[in-house]
Amino acid sequence: MGHINLTSPKQRNNPVRKWQLLDFVSMVFFAIVILFFLLIFTPLGDSLAASGSQALIRSATADPKQRQQLVALIEAGKHPEIESCGADTVDYMPCEDPTRNSQLSREMNFYRERHCPSPDETPLCLIPPPQGYHVPIQWPESLHKIWHENMPYNKLADRKGHQGWMKRDGPYFIFPGGGTMFPDGATQYIAKLKQYIPISGGVLRTALDMGCGVASFGGHLLDEGILTLSFAPRDSHKSQIQFALERGIPALVLMLGTRRLPFPASSFDLMHCSRCLIPFTAYNATYFMEVDRLLRPGGYLAISGPPVQWPKQDKEWADLQAVARALCYELIVVDGNTVIWKKPVGDSCLQNQNELGLELCDESDDPSSAWYLKLKKCVSQTSAIKGEIAVGTIPKWPQRLKQAPSRATLIKNGIDVFEADTRRWERRISYYKNVLNLKLGTPAVRNVMDMNAFFGGFAAALVSDPLWVMNVVADRKPSTLGVIYDRGLIGVYHDWGEGSERGKDGNRVVNVNLRVRIGCLNVGTLSGSHHMLVDVLRKRRVGISCIQKTTKVAFGLCEPFSSYPRTFDFIHVVAIESLIKDPITGKNRCNLVDVMVEMDRLLRPEGTVVVRDSPELIAKIDRIVGSVRWKSSIHDKEPESQGRERILVATKTHWTLSSSTR
Repeated sequence: MGHINLTSPKQRNNPVRKWQLLDFVSMVFFAIVILFFLLIFTPLGDSLAASGSQALIRSATADPKQRQQLVALIEAGKHPEIESCGADTVDYMPCEDPTRNSQLSREMNFYRERHCPSPDETPLCLIPPPQGYHVPIQWPESLHKIWHENMPYNKLADRKGHQGWMKRDGPYFIFPGGGTMFPDGATQYIAKLKQYIPISGGVLRTALDMGCGVASFGGHLLDEGILTLSFAPRDSHKSQIQFALERGIPALVLMLGTRRLPFPASSFDLMHCSRCLIPFTAYNATYFMEVDRLLRPGGYLAISGPPVQWPKQDKEWADLQAVARALCYELIVVDGNTVIWKKPVGDSCLQNQNELGLELCDESDDPSSAWYLKLKKCVSQTSAIKGEIAVGTIPKWPQRLKQAPSRATLIKNGIDVFEADTRRWERRISYYKNVLNLKLGTPAVRNVMDMNAFFGGFAAALVSDPLWVMNVVADRKPSTLGVIYDRGLIGVYHDWGEGSERGKDGNRVVNVNLRVRIGCLNVGTLSGSHHMLVDVLRKRRVGISCIQKTTKVAFGLCEPFSSYPRTFDFIHVVAIESLIKDPITGKNRCNLVDVMVEMDRLLRPEGTVVVRDSPELIAKIDRIVGSVRWKSSIHDKEPESQGRERILVATKTHWTLSSSTR
């Protein structure tokens, strides 16, 4: 409630002069005159104009209608270059944004997992390189040193330099190859593991390094023919995965928290933790069971550091051993603070020996389904994967690369399709190199992404080149990512045009425990669609469904990838529109412009994009490339290939922020 102030008679007799309307008008007039001269005759005007233009783009993209209008102009080739984002966004990862994610729950590290922004939180702008950015040092020299200015963050070198992680050396960061548990170098540490694990000889090929630091372990395992995917969250060290990728080592920003890791079951021949600090026995051993889901039968698990014979962690160490016994893991050795187990082949053990009350997952659980799916407090059944998948039964490397694995039979005529796909990509890669003169196979290309990998034929045809490929597959049925791992390659689930429904916890809404599956479908029209709907419901084994007609469908968000800007030298995609099109409605779940802006974020300056698609789609993409500041050319496909495909080759220009936008 306000207060009424009563003036005394003395105050009324001696009134104080108050501001009048004329005073305010005069003040505003003189302020406008001064501002006019500042804007016209000083550099401030240029600076404000530039920032105003940037703000206009950002405000337009924040409003869904204005955003769609802007996208439509870009797709029609009627909009100039997309504005650059601010200097503070050089390392921006939309789904791992600490500012937004810090407001989320800490339980099971939920806040460190993927949490992507909504469209109204996503400005349409291009991520700039940092000031002083250099084209990265080429492989294999990059394993040992990188440019400091490409990621000028000294925190990790200051804190971990004494353990051999990395050090500042003039214009470079250098990497001696050490780690917290192997300060004398990864090479000596790997030699120690070789006493107990068949690291050499091709028995093991795919590995997962959990909580990897700057990924020196994975980088030096390459000498043994083992392809290691290293992961760590975006945490207080800020840039450990960014350093790994700049070095040319396969790596991914990822957190073992509340969800399954985005890989199929039985993917890795070797799983490794060197002081990763994952509480494997917490939450009724949920994290250990996730490791078990991903480890191939007959594969090896190596843990160095806490709690293995660690001071004041006797209980944690005892619990870890108890879980391993309950799952019938064979203890290979305990050597100091390192323990090595071997996973058994088959599911019979848990039913006979279950001292901790662990249970097998229900038969309806698909152990290879892992995109935005909550962790299960149960042990995945290996028998759910048909065929020979165990270490020792699958062919050794490199024979396994071209031999069709049993998981290929998930596709109709899968063996024949696999063999034809392998031959097709051998022809295509030869055409890419010899006719299109792409830089594949040269030191200029190290980090490669295949956005729509299928069986991994593109990566398989490049296996003799000094590069690695991140094979990306959508988590749909039937999934082919398991085939990619069976043949000795690596990859990850990712849906570029996310269409899955989410709950309040951000996870995909599914129910795998119901015998009768209930679904709800939104369709644009029912006219002539009943046969398609019946087919979709049959494939998804839906018993009861609600069909809702929708006349207007808004664009959703194209899901960004979990990596830093400037990760890849080369991005390849076949049938790009299929990645964002809803398989039921046929409508795009997000727009092509957002996908290309995300590709630009992931691509290094002077990097290459190759798109294979229909002539109509290629023409559409060619209208957009100027807006994302690429230089493009269009080519015919190789003569041996059938169909109407054309090939667009684009190069990202090396642009920098103007002084007014820094």
